[in-house]
Amino acid sequence: MNRSKIVAILTGAISVILAIAYLILVQLLDYRDMKPAPISQVDSPPAIAISCWQVDKSTQI
Repeated sequence: MNRSKIVAILTGAISVILAIAYLILVQLLDYRDMKPAPISQVDSPPAIAISCWQVDKSTQI
């Protein structure tokens, strides 16, 4: 076999191994019991959104 074919096969095998490892990791993380944090422990300040529109009346038609 050529060196390029060996490198291609090796690269493909590494890619397949990484893909399988990723899928296993995602499945393990998905099976965890995720509980939301109690509201008493959330210390975020309230969000305030301010919107201001200004119309320039000096350029009316």
